Amino acid sequence: MTGETSQGEMRLVALGFGYSARAFVRQARPASVVGTTRSMEKADELHRVGVRSVLYHGEESLTLSEAVRHATHLLVSAGPDREGDPFLRVLERDLAHARELKWIGYLSTVGVYGDHGGAWVDERASCQPTADRGVWRLEAEGAWMALGRRIAVPTAVFRLAGIYGPGRNQLVSLAEGRAKRIVRDGQVFNRIHCEDIALTLAASVERPASRVYNVADDEPAPPQDVVAYAAGLMGVELPPEVPFEQAELSPMARSFYGDLKRVSNLRIRQELGVRLRYPTYREGLNALWESGRWRDSY
Repeated sequence: MTGETSQGEMRLVALGFGYSARAFVRQARPASVVGTTRSMEKADELHRVGVRSVLYHGEESLTLSEAVRHATHLLVSAGPDREGDPFLRVLERDLAHARELKWIGYLSTVGVYGDHGGAWVDERASCQPTADRGVWRLEAEGAWMALGRRIAVPTAVFRLAGIYGPGRNQLVSLAEGRAKRIVRDGQVFNRIHCEDIALTLAASVERPASRVYNVADDEPAPPQDVVAYAAGLMGVELPPEVPFEQAELSPMARSFYGDLKRVSNLRIRQELGVRLRYPTYREGLNALWESGRWRDSY
């Protein structure tokens, strides 16, 4: 699948309208979009791009309930907490009465796999999350898929690798002086361009199924290599290498280095027919640099 998907009759509700949801809307071009946000500033921003916004802080909302009951497609990207998914516990009844709902997509993370010692993992691999947020995500995945079974709506879980794209990439980090070349022997991270996330979601809409899909590019790579490549494109000096043991990292950032795995994307290619626009970070960074949009976000 390489072209844009037009969903003229799609009435999309995005529970948590963030970076990936924006990319999906640009790809799918739904007839209408309702998206939730927590801030008035973001609500005004969504209004300017044609998204009907709903301020949501975990309480019941008549506006959101009405939108959900009339939705044809539902995209869930808000993160869960220790009490579970913030939307599922409020909207379950509305979802049961969404008579035209054809597809639910839940955006999760490859973090649910935990540490596999650098081995390749596919969707059949054991999930051993090492952080609470991974445990909560795994539980939320199960809760949404169970709901899909109860209401007979195909529900797909997308386990996303580290997301990059316009406004979120190592070109920006270098320009702002934030880029670090942290080196840990054998460490690789998995990545995915936001446009390839959108491409995968659109492919799933066309072939709805209750499945788990890894969404990652073809080449897990050491983080310092990505910084070096971006610096080469920009023609700027490389930041010095910093051994992992000496790096100043937040507890969350340090925890990412505790999980080592290579995530396979074979299922989205074989079952959904996805052909990634950016199969490695090189193609992704090249396109961002050449377009001049690397600083811009959606």
